[in-house]
Amino acid sequence: MKSFELTGRHYIDLIKNSELPALIYGMGNGADKVIDLFNENDINILGVTASDDFVRGQIFRGFIVKKLSDYNGEFIITPAFGTSIENVMNHIIDLNKDYRLLYPAVPVCGDKIAGDSFFEKYSDKIDAAYELLSEKSKIIFIGYLEFIYTGELRYLLDITIEKDEIFRSFLNLDGIGTYIDVGAYKGDTVKEYLNYTKGIYDEIIAVEPDKKNYEKLKMYLDNYNNAFAVNKVCSDIIGRTGFISSGGRQSYISEKGAPTVTVTIDELSEGKNITYIKIDAEGEEQRLIKGAKNTIKRCKPKLNIALYHKFSDIFEIPLQIAELNPDYRFEIRHHPYFPAWDTNLYCV
Repeated sequence: MKSFELTGRHYIDLIKNSELPALIYGMGNGADKVIDLFNENDINILGVTASDDFVRGQIFRGFIVKKLSDYNGEFIITPAFGTSIENVMNHIIDLNKDYRLLYPAVPVCGDKIAGDSFFEKYSDKIDAAYELLSEKSKIIFIGYLEFIYTGELRYLLDITIEKDEIFRSFLNLDGIGTYIDVGAYKGDTVKEYLNYTKGIYDEIIAVEPDKKNYEKLKMYLDNYNNAFAVNKVCSDIIGRTGFISSGGRQSYISEKGAPTVTVTIDELSEGKNITYIKIDAEGEEQRLIKGAKNTIKRCKPKLNIALYHKFSDIFEIPLQIAELNPDYRFEIRHHPYFPAWDTNLYCV
C-alpha cells in the first residue's frame, strides 16, 4: 500500500507468539468460525466462556461452557460474537482493560480472513479506495483495516462514531423523492429514515426477501401512505434465485434455497426520482449495485451501503460506486458495534 502501512501484527501471530491459550467468549456461528480458524492454525483453546447469566453448563464444540471466574492462570480472551448492546459492549471494554483480549475478525460472509496475503493481493485497490475518501474517513478506513488485521479493540474504539453525526452533518435527508430500502428487515431503517426527515416523505419502497420479516415490515408500512413492501430478492438480474429464509437477519442467497423472484433497483426505480438508497444485503451489496447502475448514473441518489459483510467490501464498493458516478463525495463511518460490523459507506 502506498498511502499507509499497517502497523500491527496479525491476531493469529499475536496469539501463537504469546504461547498463551485462547479462551473463546461466546457461542454460536461466530464461535464456530473462530474455533475452526484456531484449530486450522494450531492455536491452543483453553475453553469456552459466556456472560454469567448465560452459563448453564452447556456443551459447545466439546467444551463445557464455564464462567470466566472458573478459569485460572493466564490466557487470551477472544470474543466470538457480534453486539451493539451498550452494556455488553461496556463489559467487553472492561475485559479488555483487565485481561489480554483480542477480537478475531472472521468474515460475516465467506471464509477468508484478512491476513497478509489478503493485503498483498488487494494493495492497489486499497490504496485507490483510500484516495477517494475525506480526511476523516481515511482515519476510519485505516482503523477498520488495523482492527480486522490485529484484533486489537483499541483500533475499533478510536473510530466509533454515533450514527446521528453522519445523518445530520452529511446525509441531511429531506424526504423529497423516493427512498429505496434494500434489506428493510421489519422496518427499523424505514423508521430511522422517517426520524431524520421528521416524518416527511414522498414515497418509500422497502425490499425484504425473508417471508416472516416481510410480513412484519408490511404491517408496519400499512400505517403509511405511499409506502410499499416488496417481498423479492434484490439482485443484479430480473428472474429467480435460490434463497434461504431464517426468519431473522441471516437469510441469504444460496443455490440450495427455495426459488425466489428477483428484482433490480433499476427496475424498482423506473420512472421515479430516487433520492436515497440504503443497501444492507448480507454480502450481496456489490451484486445489487450492478443492478442499480442506471439509477446511480441517472439520479445520483444519496447512498448508505453496508461495508462489513465481506472484508473486501471496504474498498471494492467505494471503487464500484466511483466508477458509476465519479461526482460523489465518499464518507465511511463505523457505528457502535463489536466487532467491526455496522461499518457503512455514505455517498452524497
